Amino acid sequence: MNSLRVSILIISAILPLLLAPASEAAISCSDVLKDLRPCVKYLTNGSGAPPAACCAGASALASAATTTADKRAACACIKTAAQKINPNAQLAQSLPANCGISFPYTVSPNVDCSKIS
Repeated sequence: MNSLRVSILIISAILPLLLAPASEAAISCSDVLKDLRPCVKYLTNGSGAPPAACCAGASALASAATTTADKRAACACIKTAAQKINPNAQLAQSLPANCGISFPYTVSPNVDCSKIS
């Protein structure tokens, strides 16, 4: 989770836009994007079950984002990334359940992160 390397060109290009707005959040957008990077292909043109690496990253993110500030910061990062990658809404909505985890938000460009507690 300490790695700041993000090798996907689209995410690298939007990284400055993804900085967490909540200064009290311990989780960074680079951490969120690193965790969810294995999910990008699946969320944009996948089918069936998500890849194991995707679920591992989503699970790591769910474990790391424990405070309200962390959850809101992660949500804001995911929301901005979702606006850029335009994920399949059905795959994005079912990702947490298909990975056996719980997120307080959906991978969506329309999620209201201020409602997360």
